[in-house]
Amino acid sequence: MSWLSKFILKTLGWRVINELPDVKKYMLIAAPHTSNWDFPLGLLVKFSQKLKLNYLGKGALFDSPFGWFFRALGGIPVYRKKKLNMVDQMVEQFKQRQQMILAMSPEGTRSYLEFWKSGFYHIAHKAGVPIAMGTLDFGNRMVRLGNAFMPTGDIHKDMKIIRKFFEGVQGKKPENQGPIAVKP
Repeated sequence: MSWLSKFILKTLGWRVINELPDVKKYMLIAAPHTSNWDFPLGLLVKFSQKLKLNYLGKGALFDSPFGWFFRALGGIPVYRKKKLNMVDQMVEQFKQRQQMILAMSPEGTRSYLEFWKSGFYHIAHKAGVPIAMGTLDFGNRMVRLGNAFMPTGDIHKDMKIIRKFFEGVQGKKPENQGPIAVKP
């Protein structure tokens, strides 16, 4: 799958810069998330870079008939209507596994949002794992992976690092792209 994914990315004019950390556990946030095309692009990157990562997805994706497919690709379902603490569940997953790369979209939706959801940050901080970042830059047809850092517990201070990494990155649908910020 690696060579095929690399071939497809190259044919489509995409390049990948991979500077991910050489550690067994980390949170990988990918942004901006503005289109359904982000998922197939993410899969091509996953396979081309031989990344063994898990991702969170809308619970409905994991129902029949295709639930097995999304689970086989490393998916973990999120059922929003259930009153489950997702942060604590994911922290527990990090504790139980020897290796885990959890990829998340901080927006949590393809629609415009005024603020990113902060769950990714709280998971990484509570689990004691670094946050790495990945761009899906449709404007430059480039995926950039890397720039990992340990969260300090001061989300607003750490958002400055995150904001700088994603500065100038354009999603597939720029009109759906909100500011890189969390609620004050």
